[in-house]
Amino acid sequence: MMKWILALVAIVLALVGWMLFKPQPAADLRPASERPIPSSPYWSENDSWVDADGMTFRVREQGVADGPVIVLIHGFSYSLESFDAWADALAADYRVVRFDLPGHALTGPDPLQRYSVDATVALTAALLDALALDDVTLVGNSLGGLVSWRLAAEQPERVSRLVLLAPGGFSINGVTEEPVAVPAPVAFFMTSAPEAMIGAASTGLFGDPTRMPPDLPSRVHALMRQPGVGQALVERLEVFTLPAPEADLARVEADTLILWGELDRMIPADHGPRFVEAMPSAQLEVLSGLGHVVHEEAPLESLAVVRAFLAD
Repeated sequence: MMKWILALVAIVLALVGWMLFKPQPAADLRPASERPIPSSPYWSENDSWVDADGMTFRVREQGVADGPVIVLIHGFSYSLESFDAWADALAADYRVVRFDLPGHALTGPDPLQRYSVDATVALTAALLDALALDDVTLVGNSLGGLVSWRLAAEQPERVSRLVLLAPGGFSINGVTEEPVAVPAPVAFFMTSAPEAMIGAASTGLFGDPTRMPPDLPSRVHALMRQPGVGQALVERLEVFTLPAPEADLARVEADTLILWGELDRMIPADHGPRFVEAMPSAQLEVLSGLGHVVHEEAPLESLAVVRAFLAD
């Protein structure tokens, strides 16, 4: 009997090893003109490939073609779908532009592995150039918020308003001007975690885990498992830095709304007042009972605050 049990354990371990370490499909690094429409349920009729500075982005546009432009930038390990609810609502009045960040989702890896924050800001600016977008409202969550305010500091002439949802900026998890080594469990999560593990981890993004959309774990898992994406996420963490931001925040000229969930476990809500203190024209709204992704946890409540800001 023991021999059969040991044999079964060996088979299970072998299968797990094969699933985790089998060769992965190569990422598609072709330019937009050579890329077919992917066979993904997450590609929509509003999506297109757009080349910018050697990077090919998945871009989604909705709404009023000649309306004021809002650009929505998602957080780390996520995708443009994170803003589905907001985009659908804003499309009635705005030209809404979204994209997957380099190394994320259907955009996939950068052929040149440019994953530092500075490089991501530069690539985002290049994408806006490719889309001929100026005088935009930039909206960003977490990593997307960090990219948004850094871009507004570097190119103030192109950003009219800024909306930051729990943005990165001040040091967290020991990250400063120097990156922190990526622990093996984190690398495993990015490259190999099953859907159930991603779902369990995702509950921590919500102040009330019961408000997590039921399809979120499957979506995040599927897009993190696109060819080359998991490794690209690890490579981004390996070069991720958070130097003292005060001097750069002081260069942001755009009127800024900062939204923070009171129960944010990823970036503490007490970072909010530090942003307001450092920025010339910023206001903070802390939303009671919400976590790190207020636009997904309470889309109507959070968007109402944003609409009031944009109408002012």
